[in-house]
Amino acid sequence: MTIAAAPSNKSTLNLMGRLVKTYLRPYTGQLLLAVFFMIIAAAMTASIAQLMQPVLDDVLGEKNASMIKPVGIAIFITFFVRGISSYIHTIIMNKVGQSIIADIQKDLFSHFMCLDLSFFHNNPSGQLISRVVNDVSVVRIAVSDSLTGIGKNFMTLMFLVAVMFYQDWKLTLLAFTISPFLACFVAYIGRRLRKISKGIQQELSLLTDKLSQIFQGIRQVQAYGMEAHENERAGTLIDSVKKKIIKSVRVSNMSTPFNETLVGAVVSGMIVYGGYSVAEGTMTAGQLAAFLSAFIMAYEPMKKLARLNNSVQMGLGAAERVFAMIDIEPEIKNSKKVKLLKAKSPEIEFRDVEFSYDKGDDKALNGISFIAESGKVTALVGSSGGGKSTIINLIPRFYDPNVGEIFIDGIKIPDIKIESLRKQIALVSQDITIFDDTIAENIAYGHSGADMEEIIIAAQSAAADSFIKDFPEGYQTRVGEDGVKLSGGQKQRITIARAMLRNAPILLLDEATSALDNESEKFVQDALKVLEKGRTTIVIAHRLSTVRYADQIIVLDKGKIVEQGSHEQLMKKKGQYEKMYKVGLKG
Repeated sequence: MTIAAAPSNKSTLNLMGRLVKTYLRPYTGQLLLAVFFMIIAAAMTASIAQLMQPVLDDVLGEKNASMIKPVGIAIFITFFVRGISSYIHTIIMNKVGQSIIADIQKDLFSHFMCLDLSFFHNNPSGQLISRVVNDVSVVRIAVSDSLTGIGKNFMTLMFLVAVMFYQDWKLTLLAFTISPFLACFVAYIGRRLRKISKGIQQELSLLTDKLSQIFQGIRQVQAYGMEAHENERAGTLIDSVKKKIIKSVRVSNMSTPFNETLVGAVVSGMIVYGGYSVAEGTMTAGQLAAFLSAFIMAYEPMKKLARLNNSVQMGLGAAERVFAMIDIEPEIKNSKKVKLLKAKSPEIEFRDVEFSYDKGDDKALNGISFIAESGKVTALVGSSGGGKSTIINLIPRFYDPNVGEIFIDGIKIPDIKIESLRKQIALVSQDITIFDDTIAENIAYGHSGADMEEIIIAAQSAAADSFIKDFPEGYQTRVGEDGVKLSGGQKQRITIARAMLRNAPILLLDEATSALDNESEKFVQDALKVLEKGRTTIVIAHRLSTVRYADQIIVLDKGKIVEQGSHEQLMKKKGQYEKMYKVGLKG
């Protein structure tokens, strides 16, 4: 992916405006309280510079003993108040900053949950994780630093400049002749860093995705002896990230020699000017010391503001990537007028449905029409790539057909509220999903509030209870990432138990018994027959012996229906189904 050109000032203002309006505004009260303590801390810093005048003129110069204690006490109180105020505003601003980032992460993740299945197919999970973790972490640093630092340093600078003007306005104007040069240089560096930041986040997302793939496929990596190959691939990405980060450090610190040279020239000029003024009696030594103290102390917040600009620009670069994701509109969404699906055993009808995953000429489905009757079992069979799983994917609206219509209980699917539609469906897929949680929680997934008795009954019905009890912790056993502690058959029986517990009126079975041994398959088939009663069921199976009982069997080939009927009817036709069935028996 190519990195976009550096954004304009308008883009910067839009991003900042969006962050402020959406995420900063809810914390206005806390921000105002923090600003109050920032003002106190900044005023105390300026007071420290101003106190240099009585220290030199009255205490040291005039040797006025009566001023020693008051000045000492004043300095102590100033430092104490500054310390307490700095602590309070820092805590408040960091709390606000962390809250804002948490809000952004929640919004981003919540938005991901609303996006279509095609989005996740086109965007690797590692890159999405990187958006939520890496990109938002950079925004976190920028927001926390800017909220805490910009206000404090800017106010401190203003108070110190006021001290400098109070001491000598001409010398103050001389001191800030460098400001335009510094501002231009800071802006230039900020633009470069914004561009570099986007590149770093892109490389980090690629690295996160690559590591995720390697860890998920570690069994294959080690089985095929590909450790060295994966080390090299990951190493290349790590080196790329390293180079970009080093480049960002180099660019962000370019201002240091430039700033130090300019400031050195100005300080030299002030000392010469101030020295002559003290010699001529137009300025006291205390006034010059106070002025120089204020300038030197002001230089520090100026440097911090420059560095904060670098941090903010890098954060805005990451924010652009985050908001780009938040702004993606889902293709599958509710229309303005939607209905709730409440049928206990709805009929499903496909009318002249065509569908292509890439919107091209290669159609996964081509002119599909059939009715899955209420309360009956419809089996989809055929060779791989025939379109069976695509039909299953269209029913919960994971995708919408390119042409044609799908009806459930007489209602067009786009007219049904998505949440209501999917609540009426239980899906058991050949792509088994087991979460790193307890067995009980995995079975109850999608059925919040299920009690232990209901979970055990579902497991018993799916022939899973016996192996679950063999674990030392039984139903409270954590199964590891992707159910690593379970065999393929055990995983599938847990997903079947999950579907049984959901007790939905539409049952979609995509190779639901493919990973089971013969004994477990018999138990599960018997359980599925009980589960299918009174429900509209669509089942996909490669082993045709498992779908002989289906009320109707649809034979698919290259996205088209080539045969349709009961097992007996299709066997009498002596067509494609009969050939497939006999081959299966011989196998």
